Amino acid sequence: MAQTVTECLAAGTDSVNLIDGVKAGTWEVIGMEQSEINNMVQRNVDHLELILEYAPVDSDDDTPDVKGAADSKKTTHVAAIATGKKYITDNS
Repeated sequence: MAQTVTECLAAGTDSVNLIDGVKAGTWEVIGMEQSEINNMVQRNVDHLELILEYAPVDSDDDTPDVKGAADSKKTTHVAAIATGKKYITDNS
């Protein structure tokens, strides 16, 4: 059974939580260098950007159309990407 858009977006929830937690100072980063934190945030930004690009390539492809889904379903993911990118810029 193919995943749904909702299931794909749910798979990104951990990345959203990590990015928001690092920004808020509530994510455990003790003992990490700033470059390591930035790399961790970047990996999660990359993960979210990849999820938001999911789309079927043709009518036989059962890949969920996350890219074409309503923006309202993707709000937290898009916001986390912007937050992560800003965090990295501000802490580089």
